[in-house]
Amino acid sequence: MCGLTGFFDTAQQMPIHNMVSVVQNMSDTLAHRGPDDRGIWTDAEKGIALGHRRLAILDLSPEGHQPMLSADGRYVIAFNGEIYNFLELRNQLQPLGHHFRGYSDTEIMLASFSEWGVERSLKRFNGMFAFALWDRWERVLYLGRDRLGEKPLYYGFLGRTLVFGSELKALKAYPNFPTEINRDALLLLLQFSYIPAPYSIYQNIYKLPPGTFLTCSGRNFPSQPVPYWSARTAAELGVANPLIGSEAEIEEQFEALLKDAVKLRMLADVPLGAFLSGGIDSSTVVALMQAQSSQPVKTFTIGFHEQAYNEAYYAQQVAQHLGTNHTELYVTPKETLAVIPKLPSLYDEPFADPSQIPTYLLSQLTREYVTVSLSGDGGDELFAGYDAYFWCRRLWQTVGWIPPALRQIAASGLVSVSPQTWNWLFERINPLLPTKVRFSHSGYRLHRLAEALASPDTETMYVNLASRWKDAKTTVIGTSDPVTTLSDRQSWAQLPDFTQRMMYLDLVSYLPDDILVKLDRASMGVSLEGRIPLLDHRVIEFAWRVPLSMKIRGTQSKWLLRQILYKYVPKNLVERPKSGFGIPIDRWLREPLRDWAEALLDEQRLRQEGFFHPQAIRQKWTEHLSGSRDWQYSLWNVLMFQAWLSEQKYLDIYPKYPGSLV
Repeated sequence: MCGLTGFFDTAQQMPIHNMVSVVQNMSDTLAHRGPDDRGIWTDAEKGIALGHRRLAILDLSPEGHQPMLSADGRYVIAFNGEIYNFLELRNQLQPLGHHFRGYSDTEIMLASFSEWGVERSLKRFNGMFAFALWDRWERVLYLGRDRLGEKPLYYGFLGRTLVFGSELKALKAYPNFPTEINRDALLLLLQFSYIPAPYSIYQNIYKLPPGTFLTCSGRNFPSQPVPYWSARTAAELGVANPLIGSEAEIEEQFEALLKDAVKLRMLADVPLGAFLSGGIDSSTVVALMQAQSSQPVKTFTIGFHEQAYNEAYYAQQVAQHLGTNHTELYVTPKETLAVIPKLPSLYDEPFADPSQIPTYLLSQLTREYVTVSLSGDGGDELFAGYDAYFWCRRLWQTVGWIPPALRQIAASGLVSVSPQTWNWLFERINPLLPTKVRFSHSGYRLHRLAEALASPDTETMYVNLASRWKDAKTTVIGTSDPVTTLSDRQSWAQLPDFTQRMMYLDLVSYLPDDILVKLDRASMGVSLEGRIPLLDHRVIEFAWRVPLSMKIRGTQSKWLLRQILYKYVPKNLVERPKSGFGIPIDRWLREPLRDWAEALLDEQRLRQEGFFHPQAIRQKWTEHLSGSRDWQYSLWNVLMFQAWLSEQKYLDIYPKYPGSLV
């Protein structure tokens, strides 16, 4: 796990001494991603410079140093990530005449490129990765990214120079880097709490989409990204070719595959552990780790004194049953709030999923003991784990037959009553009703229900529910309609079931652009490598072949995952309502964060900066403070941009973090 960066000056205008100092400066911005070693490689005649920061995981010797040159002298690579099947590839390459000086997966990558070429090699790799590969013979630069987007890679052209890197801060270290804000990206941030690929917060700087590579020669600007693997194809082929056999046989096949995915990710020359929340996904990963380990697996969780956000007790129960070496840390509100000033630098561009804070705290705790940690991410998208899947299906089955005009009237009626008034009514009505017919929705969820009611079809309903700020286009100044995975219906997988379509959309949008960004920046911010067994591409392709009836059984999600977990952990230790990895942002904005937020949302400041029409933001802020509405997510999206903007020192007249955070 590392950080990479570099540039390709296609005009060959930069002197060699400048190239060395520039790429060194770019590389040093990524020291947190690779504190163990650093290296650069330049060819002034061709205008190419590669920089690398190393977090040593495999082959800790100098033989793992990067940038690395292939044995035949053709390729030079700067690589971030892991190729988990490198030993299998090594055994395939040795009979073909390849010899290896060390034991790193980077050396195997280079030999693979020499033997099979870039695209064919990418299809053989099982891993998470981003890389820059220079072909010295053909004078072509390749940039590539793993199938699901676990590892980041930004790129863009500055005049005749292509710059690239694992994080935006590396690109910004290039001389005269333009910092014009991409207002369309800001619009998307307000809508979704993240900026989806291929966009970045800066104009003309892009994220390389998952599962693609691009090429650039001195004669041509970069090609359009070329896919070598497609989540859409995996989903469509999987659903069209369901697994044949009994449920017991499918369960046996899946357990064997998942155990192998976990085993591959346990290979490391440094201490290794796992995040454990006590939920289905992380408990399954830890159970399969412990089943294949001769020593107690190191597991980690953080707890909160606010019971509504605390899962530490459940994690401790699972850890005790499995016999892991468990570490937990209860964090105080003061410790949690202290993370907020770090977020603009940590995430490099505005990112507004509030669980970014506990994820960082968990990574920080884990890094005190190990260098690699496995995670349970991916289970919700592959096995229908999100509550929204059930909620949307039940809702549409209930109201989908009603004419749209009538649903719109009903939605308007629900919204006309504030969430607090609905809550007040529920508190008084419920005691008078039988338990089975009591209202279970909060006023806030009832307003979300109204949004769904007004949708013309199931897909629109789901996309609307994924949006945090409905009128973002009228709030952000100077935007157009950027095309995204969620808006481009022509790119969607053609799947027969609504739940499958929701799972697919999350797999290609929310997962890579939110979940994986959050894990990568939080873990690499403390020099910790995070590995995700459920995102092994073999697991993904298998999961799409699993019948939906083995993912959802009645009102229970992740049915197949649960059957495997029950072999290792009793049901009573993991069966409980799903809860997110959250913090009480709604209350904090009204109390300890109020002064900080008020300064960032100051009306005069918003007008002077010129990115927002202040009226809608100020209205939401006023309503949130009064308690009449809960606008925590909408406001957090704006606040994360404002805090990031302050960090960029666009307006020096404002302090970076006005007000008290604790």
